[in-house]
Amino acid sequence: MSGGATLRRGWRSPAATALTAVATCTALGAMSGLLAGGTWVLRAVLAVAGAALVVGGTRSLTRSTWLPSLVGLLVGAYALLAFYATPPGGNPLLVGPGTVRHADQLVQQAAQLIETSVVPMAVWPPVELILVAAAVLVFLAADLLAVGCGMPALTGIAYVAVWTPAVVLGFPGSTWALAATGFCYLLLLALAQPPVSRDGAGRRAGVVLAGAAGLVAVTLAAGPAVSAVPVWSWVDLPDVGTGAVGPVRLADDLDLRESLRDQSSQVVLTYTVERVDDDADGPAATASLVGPLRSFTLRDFDGRSWQREPGADLTEWDPEGLLASDRSLIGAAPEASRGTLTDVDVSIGALREQRLPVTTFPRTVQIDGPWTYDAARDEVVSRDRTEAGGRYHMVVEVPDLSPDVLRTSSGDVPEEVQGYLDVPDTEHADDLRALAAELTADATTPYDQALALQTYFRDGTQFRYDTSIDPGESDDAVWDFLQSRRGYCVQFATSMTVLARTLGIPARLGVGFLPGELGTDRSYRVTGADAHAWPELYFPGTGWVRFEPTPAVQTGPPPSWSNPFSASAPTTAPSAATPRVTTSPSAAATTAAPQDQGGLPGVVANPRTRGPLIAVVALLVVAAGVAAALAVHRRRRPAPGLAPEVAWRRLRDRLRRAGITWADSRTPRQAVAAVRAQVEARRGRPLGPEADRALLALAGALERERYAPDPEAYDPTELQSWVAAVLTDVSTRAPGDGPAASPLPAEA
Repeated sequence: MSGGATLRRGWRSPAATALTAVATCTALGAMSGLLAGGTWVLRAVLAVAGAALVVGGTRSLTRSTWLPSLVGLLVGAYALLAFYATPPGGNPLLVGPGTVRHADQLVQQAAQLIETSVVPMAVWPPVELILVAAAVLVFLAADLLAVGCGMPALTGIAYVAVWTPAVVLGFPGSTWALAATGFCYLLLLALAQPPVSRDGAGRRAGVVLAGAAGLVAVTLAAGPAVSAVPVWSWVDLPDVGTGAVGPVRLADDLDLRESLRDQSSQVVLTYTVERVDDDADGPAATASLVGPLRSFTLRDFDGRSWQREPGADLTEWDPEGLLASDRSLIGAAPEASRGTLTDVDVSIGALREQRLPVTTFPRTVQIDGPWTYDAARDEVVSRDRTEAGGRYHMVVEVPDLSPDVLRTSSGDVPEEVQGYLDVPDTEHADDLRALAAELTADATTPYDQALALQTYFRDGTQFRYDTSIDPGESDDAVWDFLQSRRGYCVQFATSMTVLARTLGIPARLGVGFLPGELGTDRSYRVTGADAHAWPELYFPGTGWVRFEPTPAVQTGPPPSWSNPFSASAPTTAPSAATPRVTTSPSAAATTAAPQDQGGLPGVVANPRTRGPLIAVVALLVVAAGVAAALAVHRRRRPAPGLAPEVAWRRLRDRLRRAGITWADSRTPRQAVAAVRAQVEARRGRPLGPEADRALLALAGALERERYAPDPEAYDPTELQSWVAAVLTDVSTRAPGDGPAASPLPAEA
C-alpha cells in the first residue's frame, strides 16, 4: 500500500495536515537568532493554522491532489493582502489593484530592510508580511508533498529551507525548535505506514516514539560536542551584521560613492539620557529629543566629494564652558524657558576621534583634557584622540522648534554663513536648480521648501536605500544619484544640501552617529554601523536646524519640527513627483520597536484598526464552518469511492474482533486459506458457499488492484456485499456451537 493512499484516507489525512502545520510553526524557531522579537511569530502561527483549516476542509470534499493546496494558496493570499496591504481608507474585504500595488511597495521596502539591516533585525511590518507569507507557503508545500502527492519523506526539504538562512549565515536558531520539528517529521513518516494488526501497530508506535525521543536526546546532548569538532573551522561562512573590528574613525573627506559604506559592529559610545524637568516621558522620548550625535560639519563640496574648509577660531573653555549653535547664546546659561533641558552621560568605546560626538543642540560639555570649541562648525575638537573608557557629560537645550516658528523665521543671512550657499559649477548645475524649483513650486517659505525637499527624498516609491552605488557617469555625483534613485545617507543628505543651496537656503552636512539602540539597562548603545550624515539648514533668528531626507529604513522618523504631520500646512511637490506620507507623528527614536511602523514610507501608521482583522478572521471562521458541515454531511452518505483495498481492510478489522487474524506477510490467497482454516477450527464446519465465494472474489479484486497494470473499477455496492456475506456467515451460529457470538457489523 502506498504512503499517499494511506495518508489520504480516514483520519490520517487531517492528522497529517495538522502535523505539517505544527512542524511548520516549530520550524519558525530557526529564525530566532536572525530576528528580534515581536508579534510576527503569533501572526505566522495564526496564518498557518488558518491555512491548515482551509486545506483540510477542502480535502474532505474532493479527491483532487492539487485543489486543496490551490484553495489554501488563494485564501491565504487574500487574507494576507487584506490584513497587510489594504490602502489607507480602503475596505479590507475588497482586494483590488490598489491593494496589489500597495503590497508591491511593501515587498520592495522589505527587500531594502533585509538588505541593509544588521542581526538581529527588527521585524517591521513589510518584513512581517514576507515572513508570514513564507510560513504559509512552507506549510502548503509540505502538506502537498505529504498528503496530496503521498511523499511525506520529501517534506523535510520544505523544513530544511526554513533552517537554511540561519545555518548559512551562522546565527543558530532554537535547539528545541529543531527537535520539535524533527519529532513531528518522524510522526508524519509513521502515519504513512500501512495499517497492521493492533499488536503490530502498538509495537511500531512504540518504536517510532522511542526513536523520536532518542533523536531529541541525541540532538540536545551531542550538539555542543559536534560543534566543537575542528572540521567546522574549515568552513568559511559569510559574516553578517558584524562588519569591521578595531578602532572607529569617521572620514572628513566624504566621497559620495565610497564613504560611510563600511559598517562596523564595534560599540563606539554608550550613553544615558535624563530630562532635567519632572515631566520626562521615559528614555525613548528623551532620546528622540537628543537626536543624532554630531562629530563634525562640512561646508565645501566640489560636485563629487566634501572637503574640510581651512581655518577656524578655536576657543578653549573650562569644564563649565558654554556653547551653542546660535552664537547669540554662547556664554548664556541653559534655561528651561528656552526649550527642554536634558542631561546626557556618555562613555567612550571603540571611537578614536579628535572631534567629540555631541548633540545638535549642546549647551555644556564637561570632559577632561585640552578640548576646544569651533563655534563656526559647531565642533568640540582636541589635539588628542578619544580613548576607550573616557567619559563626558552634556547638558542639551532642545529649543521649542515648530513649523510655525520656522515659517516665520526671517532676517539677513550673516556674513559668516554666506559660504554655505555655494553650489558646485558642474555640467548639471542648472538641471539641479530647475529640479529644486519644480519640487518647491507651491512652497511659500524657506521652511516649506525644505519640507518639500525632505518629503521628496523620503518617498519610498521614488528612491531606494542601497549601499551599492554604481560608478558615476558625469562630474556631478548628486545628478547621478538623482538619476539612479539608489543610495544611502551620504547621497540623500548631500543632494538635499545642494538643492537647498540652489534655493538660497544656507545648508551644510552634519556627520556623526544615529542615536543607537536602547538596551535593557536603559542606556543607549551606538555602534560603527550607526555612522550617519544629514543636512542642516540655516534659518535666521533660529540657527542651524537638522532635517532628515534619508528614508526611514535607516533613520526612522524625521525630527518633530520637520514631520509632515506636525506641519499645519504641509507642502507637496508637483504631481510628477508627488511623495507619499512617510512618517507618523507618534514615532520616536531611530530604533523604534518593530511594531512602530510610522517611520516606514508608504505604511499605514499604528495602531492598526481592528476592523480589517475582525473581517478577515470572521471570513476564515465562516469558511471553515461551511467546510466542516459539508464534510460531516458527506461522511453520513455511503462512500461512493469504496475500493478493494479499503473493503479488505474493513473485513480484516471485523474478523480480528472474532479472533480471526493473519500476518502482514501473507498474500491475499494465503489470507483466504488462513480464514478458512480458523473458521473451521472454531466452528467445526467450513465457511458457507456464498461466504467462500465472496471471500475469494474480494481477494481477487485486491490482487488486481495491487498488481494489475490497469486495474478495473469495482462497484462499491458489490464490494460491500462481499464483506457483508463473509461477516454474516462467520457470526452465524452453527448446530452444536456454544453461545452465539456477537454479530459482526459490515459497517463501522
